[in-house]
Amino acid sequence: MFFLRVHSVDAENPLDTELIFSAPQSQNPKFTERRGVLHLFRRVSQSSLPNSNSRSSLLFIVAVPNYLSFDDFIRFCGPHHLDHLHHLVFIRNDGMEDRYSVLIRFDDQLAADAFNSNFNGKKFSPGEAEICHILFLLSVEYSECEEVAGTPLASCTEIPTCPVCLERLDPDTSGILTTLCDHSFQCPCVSKWTYLSCQVCRFCQQQDEKPACFVCGTLDDVWVCMICGFVGCGRYKEGHAIRHWKDTQHCYSLDFRTQQIWDYVGDNYVHRLNQDQSKIDGKSEEMHFRCMSLEGDCGTCECREDLEVNGAFFNSKVEAIVDEYNRLLTSQLETQRQHYESLLIEARSKAESSISEAVEKAATSGMLDIQNELERCTEERNTVAEVNRKLIKNSEMWRKNLKEAEEREAASVKSMNERVLDLEEQIRDITIFLEAQKTIDKMSDSNGIKEGTVLPVAHEQPSPGNSKRNRKSGRRRH
Repeated sequence: MFFLRVHSVDAENPLDTELIFSAPQSQNPKFTERRGVLHLFRRVSQSSLPNSNSRSSLLFIVAVPNYLSFDDFIRFCGPHHLDHLHHLVFIRNDGMEDRYSVLIRFDDQLAADAFNSNFNGKKFSPGEAEICHILFLLSVEYSECEEVAGTPLASCTEIPTCPVCLERLDPDTSGILTTLCDHSFQCPCVSKWTYLSCQVCRFCQQQDEKPACFVCGTLDDVWVCMICGFVGCGRYKEGHAIRHWKDTQHCYSLDFRTQQIWDYVGDNYVHRLNQDQSKIDGKSEEMHFRCMSLEGDCGTCECREDLEVNGAFFNSKVEAIVDEYNRLLTSQLETQRQHYESLLIEARSKAESSISEAVEKAATSGMLDIQNELERCTEERNTVAEVNRKLIKNSEMWRKNLKEAEEREAASVKSMNERVLDLEEQIRDITIFLEAQKTIDKMSDSNGIKEGTVLPVAHEQPSPGNSKRNRKSGRRRH
């Protein structure tokens, strides 16, 4: 089930739902041209393959190559189908110069089913590779606001409008059952479709130049958004592709190396060769062997006459797809092995680097501690030496002071002894004098003694040690 939103960029003739498909059935079909950016959405919970509930009278031709003019496209459709045509709108996008899209509303469901049965999967030109892909639309909405037009509907996801990118997706996602060419998987004819417009296809064609992540610039594990062409790294790197999905809701991403497509919403691969083949074959037979008439087999078409040939064709295709799936599985396992081996090598390298850094850090820290301890000991030694020097200086000073004090003490003691001896002599002299005076006073002829004359008495020369004492005694005698 598909829904279409159109961001109108035609200011002079804006898109209007009521006016686009308003021509009455009694008039000739009205052909109009509009300019706008298309946003195609599908419901997540349901298959995109046509069924009785998803068909409608409104058809959407995804891409018509630009070498077909509008008149050429009308001739391609044929006059028989134009009789049941209610309205046709050509929608051009200025950014898609190589193609345009077409909206067709038919008068009834039978006419829409017949047109889809005849032209879906048909080449526009026998000598070219472009195929007409037709989808049933349940509704079309128009908006002048780009943000509103690009916002997914509830329970819906946006899918690419590039025909090659649609063919890369599995039928349940894209609604495209089969392709006549294998250009979905790097065939050179891709450039005929999208060499001007689709950035995803341009990346796939640039085999010599590998794109880099738009955010971190890494070249490994690169994924390309199928909707807008954003290039981001995978979840095993910085995860910028997943962040882009969370920011924009663009859930389909192409692995640039393996060309596999991952659906972030469904959390699985959705490229064409990686699907449950029994389910695809059942839907293929239903689409190819079921008449598009609402009443069952119409009895007029030859929809079952090539049953055996088609059965053999599908059996061979099953074998080819199984082989391709096995190759993809082997490639994926090898990729995972290389990835985890690289992770182990990186982890081992990080561990060795961490160990070497820790050892170097510990050695540096130990050396710093030893150096600090050495500086501290040197400083303490210098302090002790300075203290010792001061103590020695103080000791010499105190020794000198002590010597001077001892000398002063000795001089003082000597002086005191001399004074004591002098005093003793004076006391003795006084005592002798007093005794002599008393003796004189007692004598009877004291007056004659008093009037007597003292004569000198010769005496020996005193020794030098007693000279001073004798002098003092003499003074006292006189």
